[in-house]
Amino acid sequence: MTDERPAVATTPSSQSALHHQHLDQFATFLNTSERILAAWDAYSDQHTDPDGWPYDDDAYGRRASRRDADTALAFEPVREGAHQLLATAEVQLTVLPARAVQNRWVWQLGVLHDALDRLDSLHDVWLKTLDSLPADARPGTEVFDDTLAVHHAEAWACLDDWAAHDHAIQDIHSAAQHTPSVLAPTPATTPAPVPGRRSPARK
Repeated sequence: MTDERPAVATTPSSQSALHHQHLDQFATFLNTSERILAAWDAYSDQHTDPDGWPYDDDAYGRRASRRDADTALAFEPVREGAHQLLATAEVQLTVLPARAVQNRWVWQLGVLHDALDRLDSLHDVWLKTLDSLPADARPGTEVFDDTLAVHHAEAWACLDDWAAHDHAIQDIHSAAQHTPSVLAPTPATTPAPVPGRRSPARK
């Protein structure tokens, strides 16, 4: 006896519901990332000299690592829908009337695509790195935590791009909602998730 389950049909209404769910998740990420960045900026202003050099390099580095990790954690719930949202926004953009399109949207979607591709690549590197760690390397051990901190630091700039530019996805969606002829397309297939954010060089 085979364990075959019937395929679940995807209806336009279920596609729309999934798209709105992803938009809500992104809105949550935006709010969270803004709070994380505001807290980091406040810390950086208080712990650097007028030229931007930290008073305590070790403490500053640990605080930056916490920023990176917090941002990566905030992005995880939305990673699965990131490719789908980009695909939807790109299709909506091609069918919106010219009067409803902002010139910056094409460039912003390009930035988001590049950042997401980089995150996917970093995820592949992270998986290979995990395989190369000693067998006893687990969360909480120095070797694991240090390696994860490096991964988060590398991913932070990409996540910062998403925090800075994913308003374009929301704006395109809003414009599409006000254009009755524009329908949300079927979301694209989503690749595997990634851990990962703003440039560590930022003050």
